[in-house]
Amino acid sequence: MFVISSKNIFGNSLALAQRAGCWIFAGMLLLLAFPQAQAQSTLSGVVLDSVTRQPLPFGTVFLANTTLGVTTDDAGRFAFARVPAGTYEVVASYLGYALRRQVITLTNEPQQLTFRLPPSANTLGEVVVRPHPNKPEDYQKFASTFLGSTTFSQQCRIRNPEAVRVEYDAEKNELTATCADFLTVENQALGYRIRYYGLDFRLNFAEGWMSFYGSPVFEPLKARSGRQQQRWAANRSRAYKGSLPHFLRSVYDNGVAEAGFRVQRLRRVPNPARARADSLLALMRAQAFSIRALDPARFDDSLAHLIRVPRQLEYLFSAPLATTDFSNRPPVAPEVLLQFPDLLLVYYDQELADPAYVAFTARNATPDQTLPAGLDKQVSVLHLQQPQVPLQANGQPANPLALYTEGYWGFEKMGEFLPVDYLPPAQPSRTR
Repeated sequence: MFVISSKNIFGNSLALAQRAGCWIFAGMLLLLAFPQAQAQSTLSGVVLDSVTRQPLPFGTVFLANTTLGVTTDDAGRFAFARVPAGTYEVVASYLGYALRRQVITLTNEPQQLTFRLPPSANTLGEVVVRPHPNKPEDYQKFASTFLGSTTFSQQCRIRNPEAVRVEYDAEKNELTATCADFLTVENQALGYRIRYYGLDFRLNFAEGWMSFYGSPVFEPLKARSGRQQQRWAANRSRAYKGSLPHFLRSVYDNGVAEAGFRVQRLRRVPNPARARADSLLALMRAQAFSIRALDPARFDDSLAHLIRVPRQLEYLFSAPLATTDFSNRPPVAPEVLLQFPDLLLVYYDQELADPAYVAFTARNATPDQTLPAGLDKQVSVLHLQQPQVPLQANGQPANPLALYTEGYWGFEKMGEFLPVDYLPPAQPSRTR
């Protein structure tokens, strides 16, 4: 399952107790564990109608977040050969039936699965009220948020917009989007067609957060020329470098610095001045008419000053962290534990930020906000939602919900979305 959870943060800059004037888009990328082990296994099974127990031929079965997908035969059977050992979400889909998922761990031994898909409501003959057409402004807001604002995202297109139902709830001030079957996204920057099954998208304007999840499967596009294939390969490498999966893999390999990352400890604490500012704001707004009449300019300046008081103060520890400062490798366990107090501030020094990042931040800043320096750098913040997060051999977290990111990693969206079986080009060996 792939999940992104994002929140708009109007907060402090990444410097000692300074207030930021930028809008930081935070996000969390959740992937299944897909260890780069040499061990391989076979996976097979059958897809059946849950009511009649009859086989469902020509259905789709795939390993979520990968390029691995097959079609069932006349008897509803499917088979995957030479699947690397690891943990997967296996998804079965058939037109007119509800989606079904199973999470499995493959070892060296062959494994078999049986999927029993229940017919959807219209297959059972029930009355189904067709959704009203999407309002253009609602659909556009969904599409732009879902695809993202990066340079690569600008080369992404939703190919079946009629498949998604977008609704706005005025009471919750929330936009939702769902898809009965799958949403197809074509990424011409990376050369993938992504079928996103079971989409559940939410954008809450009142609280400033966004989340979406589902089960995607990747299909490599067919290049029209060798030059296009080379461009896709270069873009995939660029999307991977500096990304969250790249960082986590380097943590597992104990090679964070060698991979081009710098890490510092970041602490956030409540600003004691914020409570007094909120009290004064409430008083000023309650008596706005009478107070502003005495001195409008002074009133407006005071109001703007109080609104700008940050809710949190940030303290950045200047000493750089070694990989062992925020991870632990147990002597026996095959995994590495990600663990640290406070937050991690992560810099990637091997390339500059996407120019679209600066434009995006400036576009979403309020008129009284000043953009901080360093927006051309790739700087991200990493949170842990639990004390320890085990990492698999390729850096994927055992519990993806335990990670939360903001900053540059939160800005990257569908344009940089790679399958978990993507392997970056091998680096040339160093000569001594």
